[in-house]
Amino acid sequence: MTPTTPFDRIGLPRHLAWGYLGILIFMMGDGVEQGWLSPYLLDRGMTIQQSASLFTVYGITIAISSWFSGVLAEGYGPRKAMLMGILLYILGTVGFVGLGMKSLNFPVMLLTYAVRGFGYPLFAYSFLVWITYRTPENALGRAVGWFWFVFTGGLNVFGAYYSSWAIERIGYQNTLWSSIFWVSVGAFLALVLNKDQFHSTGEAAGKAKELLKGFTIIREEPKVLIGGIVRIINTTAQFAFPVFMPTYMAAHGLSTQEWLWIWGTIFTSNIIFNLIFGFVGDRLGWQNTIMWFGGFGCGVSTLLFYYSPALFDGNFWLILIPGILWGGLLAGYVPLSALVPSLVKEEKGAAMAILNLGAGLPVFIGPAIVGLFIGSIGSEGVAWTLAILYFISAVLTRFITLPQKSSVGEKHLIVNDNN
Repeated sequence: MTPTTPFDRIGLPRHLAWGYLGILIFMMGDGVEQGWLSPYLLDRGMTIQQSASLFTVYGITIAISSWFSGVLAEGYGPRKAMLMGILLYILGTVGFVGLGMKSLNFPVMLLTYAVRGFGYPLFAYSFLVWITYRTPENALGRAVGWFWFVFTGGLNVFGAYYSSWAIERIGYQNTLWSSIFWVSVGAFLALVLNKDQFHSTGEAAGKAKELLKGFTIIREEPKVLIGGIVRIINTTAQFAFPVFMPTYMAAHGLSTQEWLWIWGTIFTSNIIFNLIFGFVGDRLGWQNTIMWFGGFGCGVSTLLFYYSPALFDGNFWLILIPGILWGGLLAGYVPLSALVPSLVKEEKGAAMAILNLGAGLPVFIGPAIVGLFIGSIGSEGVAWTLAILYFISAVLTRFITLPQKSSVGEKHLIVNDNN
């Protein structure tokens, strides 16, 4: 059908537009402390071990919440799952800022920051389930591209820009308090102004069984598990690089400020290419896009990015170019959010649970790889490990083939993916 509205032309589902805007604002609020919370706590007297423990527990709860978001959204409906996410986020933030940070009470900080970690996966990833159910498959690649655009743009770009402005004007703790305002605005847009209706597939008597579908789906359709593994590899380097690359860059003459500029520009590139690869995936095929641009492309660009400080003698601009390339190709995995739920006919929420778990696990798998191997194989060995994982993901993606279907739209997808 020929596009008839501006929303159709850019691939943004018109009926979910308020929800997308809500995700952008919510994630901006969630991202206000990225980049400064750890050094701030260290400056106030906490040890590096305490800071590491805080973020480890936070990563674990993000992974758990990511897992449950898909099945809860399918069993109870995404509105209820998203509401649960916003309530846990606010509860955790109030406890963390008001009780924990105020007196540096570490046990309270640990507990409340963990509660806060349950918030954004339930809110954001439940909306992703909503998208997969309410978008035609021939437009799903673009729709999930827009999701990752607003998700990453809010978390990594707008959140950072807002906090850099707010910290100077209202201080660190008040900046964290202000996150409650922004996530509430996002929730209002996504849950109140968004009038789209989602009808849960879970029967009232079988809600508990819904939680088990995330486990049983991988037995019924093993390709979903492969998709989950590929999703883990997708962002493992994203959470590994910040652990060792700043020190590596400093050894080649780059300041911390220059590293932060590089990292911020990388994700500006990433959010732009999240949209581009949504369109590319719908044209070239989801599987091909993930394999060649995501897996193979990220493998090569990871090595280029790592070796660029030595190759270009610490030249900021020449290091920035492969960084931008890596950030753009990282978005080559965007069609995975369209491909994996399309492997199953009905239980898409269960399939998304696996994919969402894959999105949550790298938060601590990436740093764990660095911690385990950098002492024995050095930063160069870690970079090659990350690159090899990307190449492995390209091979694994070859096995994620869509089932044979009969509808015209689904046939179109099968042809595009060369299955």
